[in-house]
Amino acid sequence: MAILDDHEPSRAALRGAIAAAGGEVAGEASRCADADALIKRAIPDVAIFAVGLPDGDGIEAAAHVSATTDCPVVLFTSRTGDDFVERARKAGVMAYLLKPLRPAELAPALDVAIARFKEARQLRQTLEGRKVIERAKGSLMARFGLTEEDAFRRLRRAAMDSRKPMVEIAKALLVSESVTRDVPAE
Repeated sequence: MAILDDHEPSRAALRGAIAAAGGEVAGEASRCADADALIKRAIPDVAIFAVGLPDGDGIEAAAHVSATTDCPVVLFTSRTGDDFVERARKAGVMAYLLKPLRPAELAPALDVAIARFKEARQLRQTLEGRKVIERAKGSLMARFGLTEEDAFRRLRRAAMDSRKPMVEIAKALLVSESVTRDVPAE
C-alpha cells in the first residue's frame, strides 16, 4: 500500500490497520506533488489518498494517478457531501474510507477497491479489443466488399485456424494494412 496524507496521526492509524490486516506499507508521502513519485517508487497494490493536502487536492491527485498508472486509489477523508463523492467517482476513486479510521473497515474496503479496479481494467481491455475488431471488420468490408457478418466470420475463422484470440488477428490485419498502405506502388 501507498499512503498520501500530510497528517501523521492519520498515516500512523493507516499503517497500524494495514499491518493488522496482514498488509505492508510500501511508501508514504505528504504532498500532492509527490504522488506520482510515490506510486512509481512503491508500486503499490492500492494507494490511499487524503483529500485536503497542503499543496493541492487529493481528488485531483487521485484522478491523475488513476489515469496514468495501474493502481487503484482509495480516498481517506472526513468529507461526505454528494458533490464531493461525485468528484471522487469521476476521478476514478475505487473506494472511500471515512476518518476517523475504523480498522475493521480497512481490509474490506481495500479488497473491494482492488476487485473493482480489476473489473474496470478488464472492461476497458474488452472495449478496446472490440473497437479493434470493429475496425478490422470495417477494413475487410471495404477491401473485399463483404457484409459485416462475412467480415466477422473471416476474422473468427482466422482466429480459430491460428488458435489466437480474435483481437490479435484483428490487430495483425490492421498493422499489415497500415504497412502496405504506406508502401508506394512501383
